[in-house]
Amino acid sequence: MVPLSVLELSTIVAGSTPAQALAETTELARVVERLGYRRLWVAEHHGMPAVASSAPPVLIAHLAAATSSLRVGSGGVMLPNHAPLVVAEQFGTLEALHPGRIDLGLGRAPGTDPATARALRRRADLDVDSFPEDVVELIGYLIDAEPVPGRPVSVPGRGYLPEVWLLGSSLYSAQLAGMLGLPFSFAYHFSPKQLDPALATYRASFRPSVLLDTPRAMVAVSVLCAPDTDEARWLSGPAALAILQMHQGRRGPLVTPEEAAAYPFTRAETELVEGVMATHVIGDPDAVVRGLADLVDRTAADELMVSTRAHSLDVRARSLTLVAQQWERCQESRQGQTGAGVGTGTERTGDTAVRVPTP
Repeated sequence: MVPLSVLELSTIVAGSTPAQALAETTELARVVERLGYRRLWVAEHHGMPAVASSAPPVLIAHLAAATSSLRVGSGGVMLPNHAPLVVAEQFGTLEALHPGRIDLGLGRAPGTDPATARALRRRADLDVDSFPEDVVELIGYLIDAEPVPGRPVSVPGRGYLPEVWLLGSSLYSAQLAGMLGLPFSFAYHFSPKQLDPALATYRASFRPSVLLDTPRAMVAVSVLCAPDTDEARWLSGPAALAILQMHQGRRGPLVTPEEAAAYPFTRAETELVEGVMATHVIGDPDAVVRGLADLVDRTAADELMVSTRAHSLDVRARSLTLVAQQWERCQESRQGQTGAGVGTGTERTGDTAVRVPTP
C-alpha cells in the first residue's frame, strides 16, 4: 500500500497572526497522526506574509513533542541558506530527542530573495554551485563512525541520523539524488512538466549508498478535497488568487473564498491561474483519490505527499480526513483485485486533475 504524507506551510490567513498559524499547524499534526499519515513536513520560506514556517528545526521540535508516532521533518531545509555543520547539529539534536521520527529534507534553492539569503548565510558567494559538496559534508557529520582529521565533530550529530531526503523540481536534483543514493522527493505541485523525466533520471542514475539500497521516490501534489466537487472548487479560490498575486509580486496573507470570488480576474489572469492549477487534484473524495491513484500508476511512486492550501484549519483538516479515509478504501480494494496494490508504473497521458474553478 502506498502511504500518504503531508506538506504543511503554516498558512497565515487574512486577519490572523503567525502565532495562530503555528498553533493550527500543531493541531493539524495531531489530526494527521490520528489519520495514519506517515509523515508531516514543514517548508522553509522567508519573507512571505502567508507562511509562518520560516524556521523548520524549531517548528519540527515543537511538532514532534506534540505528537508521539508521526514522522516530522523539513520539506525542506534550503541548504544554501545554512552552514552544513549547523544543520547537522540541529537535526542531530532533533533525532536525539525524538529517535526514529525525524526527517531531513534538503533543498537547493534559497527559497527567498537575494538580500534575505545573504542575511541568513552572511556570505557573498550565495550561488548554489556548492550544493552537492554541502550535502556530502552534512551527511558526513551525521554518519562518520570515527572523527575525520581536519573536520569538525557534530555533537549532537554523529550517531544521530535522521532520514535524509533530497528535494527537487529539476533533472539536476533528480540526478544528484540518484548519484548520492538518497531518497528523492519531487515537487510536482509546482513543477509538473518535469515529473516524468525527473523520476526516470533519478532511477537511472541511482547508486546504492550506506543510506539507501534501492531508489525511493516521493511525489508532492496539491490536493483539496470536500464532500462535493463544487464546494472543493469554491474552497480552492484563495489558493488561485495567491498564485496570481505571487506572479504579480503582490504577496499577502491568504484570503477567504468570498474575497477570492469577488476578485475581478481578467481573461489573461484566469488563463494563468488555470494553467498553474491544472495539475492540482481538487474535488470530492472519489475524484481526488482517483487522481492520486492515477498519479501513482503513472509514476510508480513509493509515497505521495499532499499539500493543501485553504483559508482555515477546519477546511484543511476535513480535506485530509476525507482523503485518508477514501485512500485507505481504494488501496484495500485495488490490493484485493490485483494482489499487488498500486504503483505498477502504467503509462498514462495527460495530467491528474479535477478542473479548477474559473475565477
